[in-house]
Amino acid sequence: MTAKPKKTKEPGPATSFSGEGEYVVGEDIKAGTYKTAGAEDEWGCYWERAKNASGEFDAIIANNNLTGPGRVTLNTGEYFKTNRCQEWKWVG
Repeated sequence: MTAKPKKTKEPGPATSFSGEGEYVVGEDIKAGTYKTAGAEDEWGCYWERAKNASGEFDAIIANNNLTGPGRVTLNTGEYFKTNRCQEWKWVG
């Protein structure tokens, strides 16, 4: 019997990712719309789209604090920061 190779994950940016971290859209994660089931705990889920990784207030394009499910559309070249959220999954 011959062993068949397992299908490997497609190369390129991820289409699902942890709800804790900072990602470069188009490099770390695929551009498009993502959804999350919401916060991991009672402290809520925070997300932020930014022009760069400076951390400066004027770099923020949009942000939100979610208490329930949410969606966000990310464009190539943006930085996406997420804290205390459940996993984000690409929906298109």
